[in-house]
Amino acid sequence: MEELNRKSVNQFKNSEKIPIVAVLDNIRSMHNVGSVFRTADAFLLEGIYLCGYTPQPPHRDIHKTALGATDTVTWTYKASAVEAVQALKHEGFLIYAVEQAENSIPLHSFSLSAEQKLAVVFGNEVSGVDEAVLAVCDGCIEIPQLGMKHSLNISVAAGIVLWELVRSRLSIPLIAGA
Repeated sequence: MEELNRKSVNQFKNSEKIPIVAVLDNIRSMHNVGSVFRTADAFLLEGIYLCGYTPQPPHRDIHKTALGATDTVTWTYKASAVEAVQALKHEGFLIYAVEQAENSIPLHSFSLSAEQKLAVVFGNEVSGVDEAVLAVCDGCIEIPQLGMKHSLNISVAAGIVLWELVRSRLSIPLIAGA
């Protein structure tokens, strides 16, 4: 474990975070919630907002996937994602939904300065990000998909989007040597 250079819970809590927050809008699956916690921990994100009927820790099924990340990642509950977005905007965050929508920005073309605080909204597994939430977002980011299926599980989408946003802020090339 020492070779992996893992942080302790206290080291994690005292580390400077990447100013990105994941907002989960009415997520049904506890496994998806746990997975996003684990991703947020891996990328040292500022936190997570759990909204609507999204399950909250502590819960055995969230813990099963999060593997302790609920102890490290700061999280907040809001009754609605609109309420979360409004609170985050008040704190200076730009808000982008991950959604296939008119005028959405392909993930590989999306960029902000490393200092800009960003919240990314991930929607319900079936219905996506609620229309009322989309109306208060600054825009939408879309993951380009080339196959027959044009949807990804929220835990997969969160991993892809959050990694790309963190990678671009750390100036890590997408392809080695690029």
